[in-house]
Amino acid sequence: MSAEVSARVLSGTELSKETKNDLRQQTALLAERFNGFKPRLVIIQVGDRNDSNVYIKQKIKSADEVGVDATHVQYPNTITQNVLLSEINKYNNDPSVHGIIVQMPLDCIQKIDSHLITNTVSPEKDVDGLNIINEGKVAIGDLTGLIPCTPNGVIQLIKRSGIEIAGTKAVVLGRSKIVGAPVASLLLWHNATVTICHSRTKDIEKEVAKADILVVAIGKAEFVHGSWIKPGAVVIDCGINSLPDSSKKSGYRLVGDVHYESASQIASAITPVPGGVGPMTVAMLLSNTIQAATKVVENIYRSQWNLSVLPLKFQKPVPNDINIARSQEPKDIMQLANEIGLKKSEVFLYGNKKAKISISVINRLKDINNGKYIVVTGITPTSFGEGKSTTTVGLVQALAAHTKKNTFACLRQPSQGPTFGIKGGAAGGGYSQVIPMEEFNLHLTGDIHAVTAANNLMAAQIDARMFHEATQKDQALYDRLVPTIKGVRQFSPIQINRLKKLGIDKTDPSSLTAEEISSFARLNIDPDTISWNRVMDTNDRFLRKITIGQSPTEKNHTRETCFDISVASEIMAILALAKDAKNLKERLSNIVVAQDRKGNDVTADDLGMTGAMAVLLKDAIDPTLMQTLEGTPVLVHAGPFANIAHGASSILADLLASKLVGPDGYVVTEAGFGSDIGMEKFFNIKCRYSGLVPNAIVLVCTIRALRMHGGGAISPSKSVTPEENEEALRKGVANLKKHVSNGVKYGVPIVVAINAMNTDTENEWAIVKDASLQAGAMDAIVSTHWENGGLGAIKLAEAVIKASQLPNKFKFLYDLNMPLQLKIETIAKEMYGAKSVEFNEKILNKLSNYESKGYGKLPVCMAKTAVSLSGNPNLKGVPTDFTLPIMDIYVSAGAGFIVAIAGEISKMPGLSTRPSIYDIDLNIETGEIVGLF
Repeated sequence: MSAEVSARVLSGTELSKETKNDLRQQTALLAERFNGFKPRLVIIQVGDRNDSNVYIKQKIKSADEVGVDATHVQYPNTITQNVLLSEINKYNNDPSVHGIIVQMPLDCIQKIDSHLITNTVSPEKDVDGLNIINEGKVAIGDLTGLIPCTPNGVIQLIKRSGIEIAGTKAVVLGRSKIVGAPVASLLLWHNATVTICHSRTKDIEKEVAKADILVVAIGKAEFVHGSWIKPGAVVIDCGINSLPDSSKKSGYRLVGDVHYESASQIASAITPVPGGVGPMTVAMLLSNTIQAATKVVENIYRSQWNLSVLPLKFQKPVPNDINIARSQEPKDIMQLANEIGLKKSEVFLYGNKKAKISISVINRLKDINNGKYIVVTGITPTSFGEGKSTTTVGLVQALAAHTKKNTFACLRQPSQGPTFGIKGGAAGGGYSQVIPMEEFNLHLTGDIHAVTAANNLMAAQIDARMFHEATQKDQALYDRLVPTIKGVRQFSPIQINRLKKLGIDKTDPSSLTAEEISSFARLNIDPDTISWNRVMDTNDRFLRKITIGQSPTEKNHTRETCFDISVASEIMAILALAKDAKNLKERLSNIVVAQDRKGNDVTADDLGMTGAMAVLLKDAIDPTLMQTLEGTPVLVHAGPFANIAHGASSILADLLASKLVGPDGYVVTEAGFGSDIGMEKFFNIKCRYSGLVPNAIVLVCTIRALRMHGGGAISPSKSVTPEENEEALRKGVANLKKHVSNGVKYGVPIVVAINAMNTDTENEWAIVKDASLQAGAMDAIVSTHWENGGLGAIKLAEAVIKASQLPNKFKFLYDLNMPLQLKIETIAKEMYGAKSVEFNEKILNKLSNYESKGYGKLPVCMAKTAVSLSGNPNLKGVPTDFTLPIMDIYVSAGAGFIVAIAGEISKMPGLSTRPSIYDIDLNIETGEIVGLF
């Protein structure tokens, strides 16, 4: 470098240090604001070029200096284009990655299109700025995106010179897509008059001489001489070339595209080589990474959804449900997903009206505080139901569409058994429904079928295993269980689990003794203890008891068994209670299907079933996104039988929704049946496993049901006087008071929702309001959501918001350390009002046995009729002085609870004389389903 330099040296090294200091402050602020958040950059390299290795080390070092987590991913030079594209897309879809660069040039022996590679990097993560979308934005003057790094560094260095870009004449030598073309665009949009010169430009020296700002990126060593340069011009040299130099230890020296010694005598400012544009390129790369990460995290933490609401088209009188549902065109489900902050890679479309949502969202949003958690329950219902689902949907429409709160409804998937049997649908009703209601009520995304398949595969394996053990000797059985395949014999991972359970510390199949072989190969299931039944999602009373194994091929290995309805399967309860895929597999592995002849439990893991069932449930673990009539989001997931299991939608749906709504949002979920069954299990089972703390209870009641509990008629065809109705209501509110008192015991604020019907009177509403407040409810609101959608539930929404902001005093009903018998008695006495609980000797022995096996600290799932607080379905109102008989008890070890059956409870409903089947049909001309309400 000449000692007579007159130009000011524009040091990229110094400016990059200042820039990185600013970037370091930005990352520190991000970490402070967003719970330790850290931007992440992935650098992809193909091959092992030395110069690329040097550049990558510099980038990683600089990234560490500013607080960016940089990961270097290196692929062999044999990688193919398709594999490389697939790997890039993996990082495109990884929400933890905010910036991606592909180090160029690619060092590979395969033919790979480098332009295709750079264009495959997601524009939002393309921190090199080389994707055609980012380049195109620069070309049209949109400088809000990720600007190519070297061109952006050039602009920063020009600004550093002190020259005002606007109004100057700028000349750019070189038109490459990486430097020349985008630099010219940036200068243009900074209001310079720009000329681009290239290899075909005539009289290039004369063009250079016009430049107030000269940017050289032509790739020729010392191409521009000082004699070409306009006196006082700013010169930015983007070139880096090596020339032989014997005086250097390396044998070469680095020079730019400008002859520095001569140019520095004429220019007012000039960048050195090295130490000019190069350091700024790295600084701009990190700036882009932090910009991309900031956009992501601010989008995650944004407080308000940009939700487009669907207006309702009200009609009087209110049409039937399916006509209302069909009159509303749902939003494209991808639009809804975008509105609530989901990424494309997290949404798996099933058509354009429903989609599976990846549970990976929970991990992406793990630092987000949960929203308010509201549970909707009810009083003891009539045979018509009291509208919990309708109230849930109406409430969330009011919260999301009318009070502008981020709000999710989390609902169970309805079983096809009741749909075709007695109910006809379960998507809500009137102007408070989930749409498309036909898809909601039928196959949806196949989760119930997946549960059915997993359950029945287990049942098939149980009987097949018993058959093979009965028809083979130890060695033959062992040889088939652990076969030699292509000369190799080894245990599968799940068989290793069984060896460990048996205390056999061996992994070589040939090393087991005869005794160990017998112990490993024989489960010795006692057929009288098998508790695992086959299932199907149809009401079929004739499957309540069957005999299997009657084919001659089964060699007289027959036994009595039965079918349950699919939603009564323990696998459905497991799906609803799992917190992630790992927890799902753990729960599946723990399922107890029988005892062996020594009384030891036989589990799904013993049968080798865990992995196979998990595979069948691979897609079912993700909740399904749908929408209400007003276009607000709904998660539909799992549907455990509400009296034989815990009767609530999944923990995963609630966790996912809680993160998506954010700390100022609301998740409204439903508990099956009344407070005595659904709410009790929701709190004592579901909340225990989810860790979510409820903020408020919405207790749904109807005047119709309360009249019934007071001895009044519920049939619309029966004529009664207003005085008779009111007299029955005053007696019947005792049932409501009992349910309110049940909620009070958990320390959670209660809002009573009076689901209004056209047969109600204002005086009756007043009676119910007074009774609710006397019993301890925070408020009681008449809600007309069935008739008016979200508008009719605004007052209910306001009451729920107020209740959820009260101090939380939630407590469980019982301690898990209590004996199982005492837990059952506590539930029966506190929730149902029983005087005592009756246990026969067989039940007491089973309880003692379960406690000896380590199940004593599990919560209890009470199976009881839903139509009475007692175990007798004929007792209405508030029965007292009754004894609750426990008829049976068994362990659902995978689900994680003990089931106590009180009264006659069937796990396989039957079809009535006139089921809904008669009303359900397919219009073959339009393809529409008719008859679902």
